[in-house]
Amino acid sequence: MAIETKAFVAVNRFGLGARPGELKRAASDPHGWLEAQLEGRSAQPDAFAALESGPATTRSFFAADDRNAKEVIKLFSERFRDIFMQEVAARTRVMATSAQPYRERLVAFWSNHFTVSAKRPVVAGLAGAFEREAIRPHVTGRFADMLLAVARHPAMLLFLDNVLSIGPNSMAGQRTGKGLNENHAREILELHTLGVKGGYDQRDVVELAKLITGWSLSRREPGATPGTYKFHGFAHEPGTKTLLGVRYDQGGEAEGEAALRALARHPSTAIFIATKFARHFIADDPPAPAVERLARVFRDTDGDLRALAAAVVDEPAAWQAPLAKFKTPQDFLVSVLRATDIFPAEPRAVVGSFEELGQVPFTALSPAGWDDNAAAWAGPEAVLRRAEWSLAFARRAAPARQPIALMEATIAPVASARTREAIAQAPSAQQGLALLLASPEFLRR
Repeated sequence: MAIETKAFVAVNRFGLGARPGELKRAASDPHGWLEAQLEGRSAQPDAFAALESGPATTRSFFAADDRNAKEVIKLFSERFRDIFMQEVAARTRVMATSAQPYRERLVAFWSNHFTVSAKRPVVAGLAGAFEREAIRPHVTGRFADMLLAVARHPAMLLFLDNVLSIGPNSMAGQRTGKGLNENHAREILELHTLGVKGGYDQRDVVELAKLITGWSLSRREPGATPGTYKFHGFAHEPGTKTLLGVRYDQGGEAEGEAALRALARHPSTAIFIATKFARHFIADDPPAPAVERLARVFRDTDGDLRALAAAVVDEPAAWQAPLAKFKTPQDFLVSVLRATDIFPAEPRAVVGSFEELGQVPFTALSPAGWDDNAAAWAGPEAVLRRAEWSLAFARRAAPARQPIALMEATIAPVASARTREAIAQAPSAQQGLALLLASPEFLRR
């Protein structure tokens, strides 16, 4: 593969689309350019500095809930809506301007793997904070640490109802008659670790639900900060539990932590994670040998996500087909903003563009997250929607952005003669830019 084509793969498949001059920078050493982005700690970008923390937003929910239902409805429809739009705009700006686009893609990948959705109103004000606090710090750390941070974050505890799960034989269960809520446990097994074919059954779901009873949030407890994670021993199911054939003696909060760390190290988890990773970075139907190699890295490094991210960069299959993956609407919009160096002034405009394209961040329809294959996004109506949006965007962006120069800076290594001719012969800069953005090469990564 020519070095220019490898640079295209680096900035599009692994990155988020070329910013001005980025193809040239990556071309000097595509592998090294990506691997350098995995070094160091995951610092919080400046764009996030003014955003509210998850515990602070949770406290506002508790305060409204303590008053009356009307206060909660007002909170969801006004304040949480505003927080949501600010979060989407800040996240998109970071992705559109980052000099570490591979790291940003990893944040988005893991955020989708551990989905919380603002389709549930209580999560609307927390989804962005969840990604910033539970995902971003761990993208080059240990999978087990990310899993625990996710499982204990207010957004996930509320989204999957673990705050409502009470051990039937606990003090709280005996007093109230309430029992287990299995939602969180089921999604940990099915979506976060083992996968649906990972070798567990309904008995394991129940046992894991027991193990994490009491994993909740502080509300008014003395000495605790409201809105933060809190283990409630009075709601924890007593006695021993057996998960996947492993016995966990009574030990309170430590039972659940030990169980999640064991799940993080399970062979089925390695295969499940490697398959999703390969699907995202290689192809919709990734080759089995590549999946096995990534799974081996995950197992041998005890879930080192930096090592996994480096391994997929070194995977030959990831570089063999430069247009193998179809961009999701989120990928498409971010790549347009990176290419043109244009960013909407108002958060509402950012969210509006995502709505037009059919994929607003943090609004997946289920805990399984967004689909990661072309079949979900490449239908005729969806492609037409992108073409119409591209023309409307081009009317605002041109003539400041000359389409031929922009083509050379973004898709030149893979641009077909037909695409080049169409852009060169466009009757106006606006139409040329629209043709570039709607071209098969720009729609893929």
